[in-house]
Amino acid sequence: MTPEALRDHVIARARHHGFHRVGVVPVEPARRSELYAAWLAAGHHGEMAYLAAPEHVAGRADPRALLSEARTVVVVALAYGKDAPPPPGGVRGLIARYARGTDYHMVMRDKLAALADDVGAALGRPLAARVCVDSAPVAERELAEQAGLGFVAKNTMVIAPGLGSYVVLGELLLDAELAPTAPPERAARGCGGCRACLDACPTGAFVDAYVLDARRCISYLTIEHHGPIPVELRPRMGAMVFGCDICQEVCPYNAAAPDRHPPDAALAPRDPHHAFPDLLALAAAGANQLRQFVKRTALRRVDRRRLLRNVAIALGNSADPRAVPAAAGLLAHPEPLVRGHAAWALAELATTTGADVAAMLADAAAREDDPFAADELAAARARVAALPAR
Repeated sequence: MTPEALRDHVIARARHHGFHRVGVVPVEPARRSELYAAWLAAGHHGEMAYLAAPEHVAGRADPRALLSEARTVVVVALAYGKDAPPPPGGVRGLIARYARGTDYHMVMRDKLAALADDVGAALGRPLAARVCVDSAPVAERELAEQAGLGFVAKNTMVIAPGLGSYVVLGELLLDAELAPTAPPERAARGCGGCRACLDACPTGAFVDAYVLDARRCISYLTIEHHGPIPVELRPRMGAMVFGCDICQEVCPYNAAAPDRHPPDAALAPRDPHHAFPDLLALAAAGANQLRQFVKRTALRRVDRRRLLRNVAIALGNSADPRAVPAAAGLLAHPEPLVRGHAAWALAELATTTGADVAAMLADAAAREDDPFAADELAAARARVAALPAR
């Protein structure tokens, strides 16, 4: 089979497996390694130390660090769809759209493994291949752009014209030679003078176009960050419990993306109550209920203490009196991280709703023995004491 014929066969099989975009590039050293090194040197990766590990840097610099025999990379994109209205009632939180269905890592890995089997069958020989989905250290956005799937936008997301940026990417490294697909014409892609995504970020996470400081990104804060959320960023996080879509929601490419490409069924939201969870119910949920909430979704990436930390912040930002008992309940949580953020939430709710939380905070402070939680309680009590009498 010629490289051109094998490329066409792989593209056809990729579409058979449901991928919305597919492209092919030869294996070669990455072109933006110096930019990645500069991003790491600036500390923009925050606590994600694995991004600076030698093996991670090597894989991003050259895919052959992951598969020495690799000659070709097949790059695919899978759409996960647009937004849906929240269900009525409750005090609602928000889950990023990509995390509302089955964990995309599992979905993409299964599809790419099936595609690798197809290539091996077509070649009639044992195939050296490696499936890469997100966590594998490859320069996937650069590869997607080279393969013609789309372009890297100012918010660092890949925009696939006609689909927008609501896609997840995957790669398949192969030891076979496939003819490459051509990238789109430069004039037909790019953000132009638009900076809607940069201006919309509530935490100011963009240092500049194409440069994201993860330490201020709501997705990073709710997922990758393990400790306390910086106090000055908490009010800007809104109702986000896991991830963030704000920079995508304002993108003109997403607004203009047609609906003729239905998202993959496995990535569709489990149900509206999972996509927009009731914060009161989450705050009161036991360990087994929380396990069921995150089961088989990307939410598995956060442990219960971080999830409830995020819930506490969302409760505090709700400006809803119904959130007060839920936040007060979290003052008794076994984890100091949760208790500290619950104290902040109660002070925030006292400010926005006029709720009388002084006694709750005083009782919690009297029994608190953790330094972090004690400091948060002291700060919350001082805020409440300074409020004008109502």
